Amino acid sequence: MKIFFTLIVIFLNSATGFTQEAEFSIDKSVIKFPKTLEGEILEHTFLVENTGNAPLIISDYEVACPCTKLTYPNRPINPGYKAELKVTFDTSGKYYFQDRAVIVHTNTKTGTHKLRIKVNVIPQDK
Repeated sequence: MKIFFTLIVIFLNSATGFTQEAEFSIDKSVIKFPKTLEGEILEHTFLVENTGNAPLIISDYEVACPCTKLTYPNRPINPGYKAELKVTFDTSGKYYFQDRAVIVHTNTKTGTHKLRIKVNVIPQDK
């Protein structure tokens, strides 16, 4: 019987190890800029926190246009720590309402997270 309880304890301890996951937490994933004149480069830094119990790894990102870029940490974000994700958007050649999405690839359960920036770009008179 003692062996049975020992095996149960070992099994429960190892089962909790399998549930360790990183969690991508962010206060605000959509940022709205004021009206902006075409040609400006907009920047916003998102603050992400790992609220999980395993290191958060950001491996890559996707954007629809090379005018939008993401700078992110190249090392894991430990549980309880925060990191900055900097999005830049070059408004050159972009006009009127712009809604840019950045899909961030992580090692979380969902695997991807979306950051968005919105702005109304006023064309320059040429």
